[in-house]
Amino acid sequence: MRLNMILKGTVVAALALAASTAVLAQNASEEVGNSPVGSFIAPDIGAPVWTRGMIGTVLFDNGPLVNSPGTGAGGADESVLQAALTMTTIGFGHQIANDNRIADNFTIPAGESWAIDEIVFFAYQTGSTTTSTIDDLRVRIWDGIPDEPGSTIVFGDLTTNVLAATAFSGIYRVTDTTSGATNRPIMANQAAINTVLTEGTYYIDWMSGGTLGSGPWAPPITINGQTTTGDGLQSLAGAAYGPAIDTGSSTVQGFPFIIMGTVQGGPIPETQPVPALGTIGLLALVLMLGLFAVTVLRRRA
Repeated sequence: MRLNMILKGTVVAALALAASTAVLAQNASEEVGNSPVGSFIAPDIGAPVWTRGMIGTVLFDNGPLVNSPGTGAGGADESVLQAALTMTTIGFGHQIANDNRIADNFTIPAGESWAIDEIVFFAYQTGSTTTSTIDDLRVRIWDGIPDEPGSTIVFGDLTTNVLAATAFSGIYRVTDTTSGATNRPIMANQAAINTVLTEGTYYIDWMSGGTLGSGPWAPPITINGQTTTGDGLQSLAGAAYGPAIDTGSSTVQGFPFIIMGTVQGGPIPETQPVPALGTIGLLALVLMLGLFAVTVLRRRA
């Protein structure tokens, strides 16, 4: 009897572990083959569309998201997953509900301070229309790799919603066999930051929430002909960060984001030394001053 109870407990624990592992893997990324195929969803007429002209001065842009401009439905841009290069990850999970996060880095040049107003991040929920379903965005900035010894948070937390605005980016996420599909409209999500940082390398980690059951998913940097697009990181269920890897090609991906604000200060220009006068130069100077004095005296006479 006791043995049967132990065996039953072991089986239940194993099933629970398998179920949690399956959920973790399911929420880690949206993959070709285990997610809805491309389909057409009519855009919402009158839904706001984000453009780069709507933001302030760009201090940093971490990389392109569009690799097929104007080829999407209605002339929209497309971010095309290149399945022909064995890539399979459509988007990376960074769901608040699952404590999943993604991260990437930027560098402020020597001698500069940046007053960062906002940062734009990109995410989608499969099956949404062009009206954004993103309703939560949580951001932290670190002075090193997130959660690593010696790294500290210089801005933000994982409890405050800093989403200031969200709208359709004018970009659809598709694969190279589903161009024209509209079931993955990418949203541009502006986070209110309002902080000043000095020179150095920083990491941003963030997570998103939305009203649909799918995702939110973060589309990676997309460059035609390239499978490795950056050095992004992903943390699943609050665990340690690891490289954000495309499952099919086993290559590391970067994440697009745009930092807006103003530069406060800049590199201090080098002081140019005044050339020293040699002996001949000094004699020439004395001679010129003497001639000048003689000329003045003659005019007065």
